[in-house]
Amino acid sequence: MVKADGYGIGATKATESLIGAGCQRFFVATIDEAISLRHSIVGDFEVYVLEGLISKQILPEFDAYNLVPVLNTPENVRTWSEYAKSNGGRRAILALDTGMSRLGLTPRETSLLASEPGVLDGIKIDYVMSHLACADEPKHPMNEQQRTLFNDLRTILPATKASFANSGGIFLGPEYHYDLVRPGAALYGLTRSCGAPEKIQQVIGLKAQILQIRVVDTESTVGYAASRTVPAKTRLATVAAGYADGYQRSLSNSGHGYAAGIKVPVAGRVSMDLTVFDISKVPESCIKPGDDIELICERQTVDDVADAAGTIGYEILTSLGARYAKHYVGRAA
Repeated sequence: MVKADGYGIGATKATESLIGAGCQRFFVATIDEAISLRHSIVGDFEVYVLEGLISKQILPEFDAYNLVPVLNTPENVRTWSEYAKSNGGRRAILALDTGMSRLGLTPRETSLLASEPGVLDGIKIDYVMSHLACADEPKHPMNEQQRTLFNDLRTILPATKASFANSGGIFLGPEYHYDLVRPGAALYGLTRSCGAPEKIQQVIGLKAQILQIRVVDTESTVGYAASRTVPAKTRLATVAAGYADGYQRSLSNSGHGYAAGIKVPVAGRVSMDLTVFDISKVPESCIKPGDDIELICERQTVDDVADAAGTIGYEILTSLGARYAKHYVGRAA
C-alpha cells in the first residue's frame, strides 16, 4: 500500500524502496495517485486503483498508464466488461464487502452477479479481494466471520487468486494470507494500529527547528487563549511546526518532544505554524536557536504521538505537511 503519498512519507521513495526489496504489486486509492506513480518511476510493476471506475471518462487512462481497477459495484463490473470486450480483454480485481459496509460488492450483489451469464466476459480477474474491519484486534470474532463469508462467496465465483489480509490480517495467521497480502501501516512503523505482537521498527523521524528561545520575566501565559500559565524564569522554545504541518492541534498542552535527549512538554496551544515547548529542564549549554526538537523518534513513536493526540498513527503520518524537508536514508535514498 502506497496510497496517500506512501502514508505521508513519499510514495515515490516508498515504492522505489519496496521494488528494491522485491515487491511488484502496489495499491493506491485514486487514479491520480496511480498516474503520478507511473510518471515518477519507470519499471515493470503493477498498480491497482482501489477506488475503481469513478466515471466512464477515465477508462482510457487505465490503458494509457497500464493500471488495473478494483471493481466495487455491479455497475463497475458491467462497465469494465463492456470496455474489455471492445478492446480485447482487460484485467481487474473484484472487491467483495464482507463486513466493512464500505466499498465492494455486497453478498447479495455477489450472488446476483454470479447468476448472471456473461457478466464477467472480457475480464481477467487477477484477484478477488476483501478487507478486514477488526484485524487490529486479533481476538475479535468478526475476523473469523469475515473470513468464513469471504470463503463462501468465493465458491460461487470463477476460481481465481484471493487477497484478504491488510497489515493486521497478516498477523492473524497464514489462513488469512491467501495469495496476496496488502501491508500498509506495518510498512511505515505503526504497531498498535495493526495489532502487531511486537513493536515494529520506526521508519521515520520528525524534527522541528527552534526559531527562538526566551526566558519569561514574570509569570506568563503561553499561546492562544492563554491556556497555559508558566512561572517566572521558565525557558520556552518556539519551533517551526504547527497544525498546518500536521502537528495536531489536539497536542496542545499534552504533547511533548525531545530536546538534547530530554523530554520537553508542549506549552500552550499548537498554532498553525508554531509550537512552544517548555525546555526548562534542558541545560542551557545543550540547546540554542537553530537546534531541533524531535517530535517523532525512537523514544516517541508515531503511535505514541497518536495516543497523545487522541487519534491513530495513520492520521499522524498522512497529515505530515508539505513544508517539511524530507531526507531519505538507506538503499533507495
